[in-house]
Amino acid sequence: MKYLVCIKRVPKFPNKVKIDPETNNLDRSSAVSVINACDLNALTMALDLKKQTSGSVTTLTMGSPSAVETAKECLAMGADEAFVVSDNNFRGSDTLATSYTLAMAAKHIGDFDVVITGAQTSDGDTGQVGPELAERLGINQATYAKKILFKDDKFLVLRSLYNGTEKAILKAPCLFTIIKDANEPVKLRKSKLEKISDDDVKVLSADDISADVEKTGANGSATDVVSIFQDEEAAKGTFIEGDLDEQTDKLLDLFKELKLV
Repeated sequence: MKYLVCIKRVPKFPNKVKIDPETNNLDRSSAVSVINACDLNALTMALDLKKQTSGSVTTLTMGSPSAVETAKECLAMGADEAFVVSDNNFRGSDTLATSYTLAMAAKHIGDFDVVITGAQTSDGDTGQVGPELAERLGINQATYAKKILFKDDKFLVLRSLYNGTEKAILKAPCLFTIIKDANEPVKLRKSKLEKISDDDVKVLSADDISADVEKTGANGSATDVVSIFQDEEAAKGTFIEGDLDEQTDKLLDLFKELKLV
């Protein structure tokens, strides 16, 4: 079985990400990035399924050139191959444009039996890319999977839904989206990471994957961000220190100052 895992880089501290006032896009240039939590569970699931069926695991990351570092981490965690699709034409992609780009990249890389993604990301949290990708590839899908077993040439899937658990049976080719905490995420082996170079990661452009740039990035996005703003910092309260008598006196003084008594 050949497994393709889609990996996204997300800000480690989302509240510290700035907003570009001109494009209304998130400015990730100064943010510390990590592998999206659900995507890490997806990679772990792929590695587990590889043990059940044999085969190979390939990862695909869409992002800036710095995404090569994420791809190298995936290799250090057990992936056999890692690809990064990166191009200025991809900037400003919504989920529709993202799924198109990933689909074109997947078709360029090769035929896969199973595609696995995280159920959602910590920055966008739409849960749309996985299902859209399955539709673009024309394959069956099972979303919000928490457990997958391979038996008798079929995948037995447990889906975690809001009102309970659903059992599904799929045959390859198919796509799964994996929920957070579906498994114990594979650990990064730093000793192995040190042996991996940038040359071990294959970087693809829009031309490489024969993507129509009118369907990528802001051009190919069905949604327009009219405005975006950061939350205003809430007013901080007043902390009153001291023993009970001191706190009572200070509280009364504060009430008098505010003309509440």
